[in-house]
Amino acid sequence: MTMGSKTSRRITLEALGADIERRRTESGVTDLPRNSGERRTESKRALLAAIDTIGGKW
Repeated sequence: MTMGSKTSRRITLEALGADIERRRTESGVTDLPRNSGERRTESKRALLAAIDTIGGKW
């Protein structure tokens, strides 16, 4: 007997984002706390700064 499911359902990233947003709205949890970032590497800090510079939301 194998563990886990053999079926997989593929969805787009956009569909995943919409589903997460819908579940947040339904649950009433709309503002989740962010990771403090105390242990981030310099490369991760640079990546997040670059995303922020171009107006992205990470």
